[in-house]
Amino acid sequence: MSNEIAELRAIVAAMPPAPEGMGPYLARVSERAYTVTDAEVDRLKADGFSEDEIFEQTVAVAVAQGLRRYDAAMDVIG
Repeated sequence: MSNEIAELRAIVAAMPPAPEGMGPYLARVSERAYTVTDAEVDRLKADGFSEDEIFEQTVAVAVAQGLRRYDAAMDVIG
């Protein structure tokens, strides 16, 4: 599994910075993803972001947060 984790880290690190205007949405994804609504995604689309761009940034932030939690768990276990 170590190779897969390293690959995820590399993918997240290679992502371009989030476009200006997505910060509040991505912070919400990172901190409280369960509270994100369709309306928020619709607002991003209305602001000119493509579905692909929203998806890619959402997944990158979610994976990064998952890796942070994984690292914290490994520190406790390890």
